[in-house]
Amino acid sequence: MTDILEPHDRRLMRRQMLADDVYEAIKTMLMDHTIRPGGRISIDGLAREFQVSSTPVREALARLESEGLADKEPLKGYRATPLLTLEEFDDLYAFRRLIEPWAARRAAELIDDIGRERLTAELSTAVEPTSVDYAGYRSLTAHDNRFHTLIAELSGSEQVRLAFERTHCHLHIFRLHYDRDIGPEVLAEHHHLVEAICSGDPVAAEDSMTQHLINSMSVRLRGIYDQA
Repeated sequence: MTDILEPHDRRLMRRQMLADDVYEAIKTMLMDHTIRPGGRISIDGLAREFQVSSTPVREALARLESEGLADKEPLKGYRATPLLTLEEFDDLYAFRRLIEPWAARRAAELIDDIGRERLTAELSTAVEPTSVDYAGYRSLTAHDNRFHTLIAELSGSEQVRLAFERTHCHLHIFRLHYDRDIGPEVLAEHHHLVEAICSGDPVAAEDSMTQHLINSMSVRLRGIYDQA
């Protein structure tokens, strides 16, 4: 056997890399509000800006639509989705407070050596934000998503994991507001959660997740709407 890629395989890899690059570029524009919430997204305009065909732009927008960051309007094209309303924000956290403390409790009850290794490994990927924009927060956003998804997975319930993933809450929350000062707080709370789950303490795990969500909702984010 050989590790050398055939020409067809290389073309597929280049196309995938190109599609991923365009996807990340448009996501950054949406997260940083370069494309304003509710604003129209021009496929041709983006293709010209990135010097690509319209195909990777369309593929990227389809992915972003599945994440709730873009809406496709019949005969009109794409728009950036609006930011979460206060009601949607409260509903999202009500949902999270229903399933995530339970998931943390179950993860602590079921935890084994492999689960401990996975949680510890994920925690080691966390990096504090380097700037007050999506580029600075991209790593923390990705870690936050993987971390909470992993806890849902370790609960042993595939339905809970899928339900959490479908909210794409990490994207919508970080799209609302960037504050580089929250990085240390978030990561400290993640450390407490890992300690509780890995020690096999269901009560501490449930309490830690509940407090983490309360801090995120009431301390770090809820004030955005009060100031509006």
